Amino acid sequence: MAVTRGAPLALIMMLAAAPVVAQEAAVPDTAAPAAVAAEVTAQTVVASVNGTDITLGHMIVLAETLPEQYRNLADDVLFKGILEQLIQQTALEQSLAGKTSARDTLTLENERRGYLSGVALQAAVGAAVTDAALQSAYDARYKDTAPKTEYSAAHILVPTEEQAKTLKAEIDAGADFAEVAKANSTDGAAAGGGDLGWFSAGMMVKPFEDAVLAMKAGEVAGPVQTDFGWHLIRLNETRIASAPPLADLREELAAEIEQATVAAQVKAVTDAATVTRPGMGIDPAALRDLTLLEK
Repeated sequence: MAVTRGAPLALIMMLAAAPVVAQEAAVPDTAAPAAVAAEVTAQTVVASVNGTDITLGHMIVLAETLPEQYRNLADDVLFKGILEQLIQQTALEQSLAGKTSARDTLTLENERRGYLSGVALQAAVGAAVTDAALQSAYDARYKDTAPKTEYSAAHILVPTEEQAKTLKAEIDAGADFAEVAKANSTDGAAAGGGDLGWFSAGMMVKPFEDAVLAMKAGEVAGPVQTDFGWHLIRLNETRIASAPPLADLREELAAEIEQATVAAQVKAVTDAATVTRPGMGIDPAALRDLTLLEK
């Protein structure tokens, strides 16, 4: 059976499922352990395994990494589960004294490197993503953006000009545009009466767009030919589009700031470091040679 680093979580699950048994007699307050009576800090020792201390800080850090369903356990169940997990892990770690492999050592070094590099970047990102920075990014994006017109239109698409002219005559005579679209249009918008929603210049093929730009609200134009066929177009209304509020773009702008900050921080720190690359001449195929870890 494969064993993973997450396996001890089963201990917490067992403790959560275990019935709560009442103590035979309550322990008087005067008999409380010294650690409880004294001021509790992250350095408070909660257990010792062969002289290796486990602190409350170790428990708190581990609790932060647990899935939500475990963190929502009752405090006493979670406390006991985490403490027992750390005791077991410490005992297992000690059982490997002098027995760790090169792979183990290298893996621990990589994990430490990866964790601390993340800490370094998070500190930089946390300082960069501020309300002022978000406002500045928002202003930079929209300061030179002129208001633009958006159009709400519907269309009827048919394969021939003759059919388009026939339907146009029906509409001019009083037929409902949406009903004609539902009965005759060949594209996916037909079910919605040909409604195309809102769009701005540049979003539609040129012959269609040119027709829309020349129309007034309520007008029906066509037939207009495009690569898709022949269109009858009704312009419903127009509006001036305003910039979206900052609140709607907050996450997007924050992600952009984070990405730029990470790139800048990585470059700055790397550029300031003395870096040599004596291994560049190694055959890249060596990366797949797992036997090197055994030498």
